Amino acid sequence: MLYRAKLVLLNVYFYTFFFLFSAIVIPALTLMVAITRIFLSHRRTMKRFRRAISWYGIIITSIPYPFIKLRYEDLGKSGTKEPYIFVCNHRAASDAFLMCVLPHECVQIVNVWPFRIPVLGLYARLSGYLNIRMMSHEQFMAQAKKMLTDGVSIIFFPEGTRSTNRTMGSFHGAAFRLALESKAALVPLCITGNENIPPKGSLLLRPGTIRVRRLPAITWEEYKDLNAFAFKNRVWHIINTELSAMETGT
Repeated sequence: MLYRAKLVLLNVYFYTFFFLFSAIVIPALTLMVAITRIFLSHRRTMKRFRRAISWYGIIITSIPYPFIKLRYEDLGKSGTKEPYIFVCNHRAASDAFLMCVLPHECVQIVNVWPFRIPVLGLYARLSGYLNIRMMSHEQFMAQAKKMLTDGVSIIFFPEGTRSTNRTMGSFHGAAFRLALESKAALVPLCITGNENIPPKGSLLLRPGTIRVRRLPAITWEEYKDLNAFAFKNRVWHIINTELSAMETGT
């Protein structure tokens, strides 16, 4: 009974402040970007816009602390600002918000449903998030490569849909074909701890610690001799091995 009461308290607390902060922060950030547009070019305005989305994510993921803790572990330590292709495992609807930990200007590759979320879906569309289901291969590659050329990192969840348990699904190949065509460095990201934050098919949050671990970048020189199929399998095994280590306390 005590645990259920804490669970109810956590969710009432989170969703109350989620909607309250969203009602305040989204218009404030929108106004900031609108004012910025008067003085800056379209490219620099879009950079501010995308960073504003990250700031919003930082605020939202901070609300449930200390009930839900978020830890970002950077094992790459590259220190560079170059655009990357990030490849992540996908366990929860909260994964998209967790990308706020990345200190880069980013867009995400999404399916149809995120664009249908009120307000947030509109902002995702305006900020340049790419809907891979509604584009031809040629359109997708052209837009994605232009993003990378402009210095924008691209985030993929190549399982396509969140897994129903801790077993990672197979990867689709779009991220790896893009890497081979663009020669961009690819960075594996491992996410654990949010399988039930919230559970699939539910909005009910549960206490826990979420870890996002950034692995060292895989450069063009390291993968140039692979085809997309071999490359995606290699990255799948890298992420799967690291997830196992994280879940045993490493």
